[in-house]
Amino acid sequence: MLVRLLVRRQFIACRRARQLHSLREPKEDPRWPGYEVVIGIETHAQLKSRHKLFSHALTSGPKEDSNTNVSVFDAAFPGTLPKLNPKCVDLALRTSLALNCEIQRRSSFDRKHYFYSDLPAGYQITQQYAPLAKNGTLDVHLPDSSTPVSVRIKQLQLEQDTAKSTFSPRTLTSNIDLNRAGTGLMEIVTFPDLRSPEEAGAYVRTLQALLRAVGSSDGNMEEGSLRCDVNVSVNRIGEPFGTRCEIKNLNSVKFMMAAIVHEIRRHLDILATHSSVSQETLGFDENTFETFKLRSKEDAPDYRYMPDPNLGTLVLSEERISSVQSTLPELPMQTRQRLLSSYGLSEKNVDVLMKLDSSKDVPVDGDNSATPGPIQFFDELCQGGKRNPKIAFNWMAHELLGQLTARKQSFQNNTITVQQLSELIDLVQDKQITGTSAKYLLRHMLSNPSSESTREIAEEQQLMSFASTEPPTNDGTAFPDSGYPPSGSPSTSSIPPTTTVESAIGLDVLVGRALAAMPKEVEALKAGHKGVMNKFVGWVMRESRGRADARLVKEEIERMLRKDLD
Repeated sequence: MLVRLLVRRQFIACRRARQLHSLREPKEDPRWPGYEVVIGIETHAQLKSRHKLFSHALTSGPKEDSNTNVSVFDAAFPGTLPKLNPKCVDLALRTSLALNCEIQRRSSFDRKHYFYSDLPAGYQITQQYAPLAKNGTLDVHLPDSSTPVSVRIKQLQLEQDTAKSTFSPRTLTSNIDLNRAGTGLMEIVTFPDLRSPEEAGAYVRTLQALLRAVGSSDGNMEEGSLRCDVNVSVNRIGEPFGTRCEIKNLNSVKFMMAAIVHEIRRHLDILATHSSVSQETLGFDENTFETFKLRSKEDAPDYRYMPDPNLGTLVLSEERISSVQSTLPELPMQTRQRLLSSYGLSEKNVDVLMKLDSSKDVPVDGDNSATPGPIQFFDELCQGGKRNPKIAFNWMAHELLGQLTARKQSFQNNTITVQQLSELIDLVQDKQITGTSAKYLLRHMLSNPSSESTREIAEEQQLMSFASTEPPTNDGTAFPDSGYPPSGSPSTSSIPPTTTVESAIGLDVLVGRALAAMPKEVEALKAGHKGVMNKFVGWVMRESRGRADARLVKEEIERMLRKDLD
């Protein structure tokens, strides 16, 4: 009787909530004038834990063989009992704190009953009535607005995932894979605060980045570790909310936005005929980009919720909450503001770094000792103000990432250390190697990973720049009074351009060779034809294999010609 009374109260509260407007002011959209779209999202995020929520079985990846990570509890054998995984609780606490939720010191688990082939026990363990956390907020930034949209989080609850059923069109049979059964999930439920497909998409992307940042989930929608159920209703501006319909199991932001658009159009077509929208649960066809009816929408009484008798009350101490709070990393919005203010990067450059960082691998069980991500890599490049942040960004995002992309690799495959890239940037800035040589050196270091310093590798590859030196005095080994060696001089032309002997030759020697090799161009240059200068620069750059600085080459040519005229 008590359970029925609780269910009835919850049902009445849900109906009242649907009739209330959210705190947001109505905003008319030119795509559907006179109407207001109201959207709420239930996000199911798979916890990045080593073990499942209530058993010792390992959490499975998408490439695992079917039915290999299954315990007797996951398969719902009679007499088996659940045991709560504390790591899953800590990961959910991390997310709750990052979402500014009110942590419930006492929460409990309920059984949600329904029959389906991928639910072995005939019920799912969840936290419908006493969730882990309530009343959070997430600020969502939109590209066309300077003011973020504050999306209220109704509750965050722990629950089991179901098994996975697949249909074989060849044999006309359905197969059940229990690997996913019992995997820990967080269900994050928003209030109906979203007003357009674009806001819904931005919310999911923002939540995805936050989950990855705190390490609670990898948020990979393609692999099914982040799925969304979207509730959509349409009403005339100023009137109560319309009847909501739920679109289930959307695993792509693109598909989610397309499903919302189609559902809005469907509601508008029904309302245009003065008919009423039926409350339904819908699916989405990714080929036709249309929604289709799955079943009439269930409410709480249909699921016959009841407290799980095998799980007691989950009590969280203040010490445990504080401990989890102390391990929280920097959140995406805080990182963005720091990159903008501390380094003076543009919004576009910050977006590149944020996108790079959001794709990093998320360690299991919130392990903070994993390999540093792209943003930490960038921070270490700029540490202590030694390097210009914009120059460091260009080398990291354009040159290094560009080379990785050309190899069809991600930043996680990068073998160049922060120290090696830092030294490479310093060598270029100190003009000890040229930009062209540095790019070649970067490619060489990626192709041939080494623990040697960048300078050592550059010296081995004979990429150190030529210095501008005064020509030697005429002691029998010097060049004639013209200031540059004659063409064919054995002291110059006999030296191969790639030998170690050449690496000790000054820039003046190479410039002298160039002038001696092109006497007609020398006369043209003396006559004031400045365009000929590029021919000499190109000759020196080719002979030096890009090690000569073009500006210094020009200065050396001008110096030699002035001396010759004198």
